[in-house]
Amino acid sequence: MKYPIIFGCSGTIVTKKEKFFFEEFQPLGFILFQRNCKTKEQVIRLINDLRETVGNEVPILIDQEGGRVQRLGPPLWNIYPPAEVFGHIYKREKEKAIELIKINSQLIASELVELGINVNCSPVIDLREKYGHSVIGDRALSDDPETVILLGKAIIEGLESAGISAVIKHIPGHGRAEVDSHEKLPKIDKGETDLLSRDFHPFVQLNNAAAAMTGHLLFPRIDPIYPVTFSKKIVKDVIRNLIGFKGVLISDDLSMNALTGAIDYRLNKALEAGCDIALHCNGDLEEMELIAKACPSMSNPVRERIEILLKNITRVSENRKIFDTELLKVALNKGLKEYSNLI
Repeated sequence: MKYPIIFGCSGTIVTKKEKFFFEEFQPLGFILFQRNCKTKEQVIRLINDLRETVGNEVPILIDQEGGRVQRLGPPLWNIYPPAEVFGHIYKREKEKAIELIKINSQLIASELVELGINVNCSPVIDLREKYGHSVIGDRALSDDPETVILLGKAIIEGLESAGISAVIKHIPGHGRAEVDSHEKLPKIDKGETDLLSRDFHPFVQLNNAAAAMTGHLLFPRIDPIYPVTFSKKIVKDVIRNLIGFKGVLISDDLSMNALTGAIDYRLNKALEAGCDIALHCNGDLEEMELIAKACPSMSNPVRERIEILLKNITRVSENRKIFDTELLKVALNKGLKEYSNLI
């Protein structure tokens, strides 16, 4: 089996050097960003070329949440509202909010499937916290755990019904972070009891998700030394045992500034801590080559979890429904307009 790494690539094509590297190293899959997506035809060609380097049945990931986090944008792709919009609607009409967020997710998924993408790094099931940094902000569905659980579940169902597998994030909960983990390491100085009643709670209730992405977060009352992605204690005691998550654990991007150390050190710390897959997004070939030299082979438990994930991605893709996207757009826009006074 391929190595437990998901890589980004540098631009809109697979360069000769990237092609040679991916063919030699055989990463598990790839993730796309705005820099990779200019036209529909170009994205389809890029994905086909990436798959050709490692084999067709590989995960192709993207972050297409809506709002501020959309790698695919206008005019070629639809604009989707931030998650918080549906949380506001939920306060007034619960069933309508669930219906609309499913439609929204089906529309997103339909666009992704058309391009050859099969995994969306969504939903964000972190809570909106009063003093939390805006890096989460309106990406969060609500400040209420039960609302996040029900709407998060609806997003997963909507994505999967249209053929896209979901990744919940940022386990075990990023909402209280007061700094942006892209820039600095957030410290969440709360004990397990407080965290379990709020931050961890959505992840407990959605612990049957096929995949989850870590948050680069320090919980000093649980592990005063290592952030989640590097912490054996948090991965084992919190994510696996307390939260009860049994699926594939993916690190957030190893190149984020919340983490320290050389890129190969970060890789090894993440995998040693218990992340099943490491994510490296910036497309820097020199860093990817360092990762390749340092990357260990998979243990049997990791291999088994990843095999289950890959089968799940295939199953979701094969069982997808074909939706009339024009009708879905009309229904979504009508619903959003009806509740525009709440948004």
